[in-house]
Amino acid sequence: MKKIVVLGSTNVDTILNIKRLPLPGETMAMDGQSSAGGGKGANQALAATRAGAETSFVSKIGDDHAADFMLDTFKKDGLNIDHVTETSKAGTGKAYILLDENGQNSILIYGGANQTISIDDINAAKETIKKSDCLISEFETPISVTIEAFKIAKENGVITILNPAPAKDNIPLDLLKLTDIIVPNETEASAITGIKVEDKKSIINSAEKLNKMGINRVIITIGSRGSLYYSEGKEEFVDAYKVPVIDTTAAGDTFIGYLAAKLDSDLGNVVEAMKFASKASSIAVQTKGAQNSIPYVEDVKI
Repeated sequence: MKKIVVLGSTNVDTILNIKRLPLPGETMAMDGQSSAGGGKGANQALAATRAGAETSFVSKIGDDHAADFMLDTFKKDGLNIDHVTETSKAGTGKAYILLDENGQNSILIYGGANQTISIDDINAAKETIKKSDCLISEFETPISVTIEAFKIAKENGVITILNPAPAKDNIPLDLLKLTDIIVPNETEASAITGIKVEDKKSIINSAEKLNKMGINRVIITIGSRGSLYYSEGKEEFVDAYKVPVIDTTAAGDTFIGYLAAKLDSDLGNVVEAMKFASKASSIAVQTKGAQNSIPYVEDVKI
């Protein structure tokens, strides 16, 4: 069984259902609201678990009811939470998701406890990282902590996957050089490279620039159009599955968790893993919410 470690955020999501995004200064009525488990790290960890991998999660939560809610979810799925620790310095992270009637979302994040993860937490999880096949991280926790975790991974032959989200334009080169596979969407790729991702040519140009920045393998997800794999001058597009879209929340996280669970240790099957991940994402977008939309492996058939 594949062993995966995810370093990342734990949030409780509040989903606000609206017809469209409000204009500046506009007051709008909502069509409804609901709460669910979220956080990019937690989503990716649960996706990897549901994809069949033995997954450990490194995260920080507050001393509050939101934390209890999230821990119950993790335990139910069999996620290893030995390194999910509690702090009294901040509350459990929260996300407020504006979801329009077309299934598109805009998200506001309160980092909370996620921003208190420290290098001490990484050192406590060191042996778990060393024994894993793959380490995943994103940008809802401090970058300095991710760099330390990736150093441990690379020293021990562990594959590193970076999801550069939320988008940043000043990622330390030290982190990029420690990354085996980077998985941005169009917005994130544009922020990193300065190349506006609009069409096939600009997607390839953006991926090529990421290659030159020190990352040998680039996967750019492009929503309903699918995803691009680029490595050392060669590219391959993977089409998305055409399905009715209800909510895109956690679709990217589902993709990354399933991708990691499918990858071979020599990374020789990246495109095959992308197709598997794309199928899982196509299932996720057909259900409202984040973690409740992430499918189980027995439902993902290609």
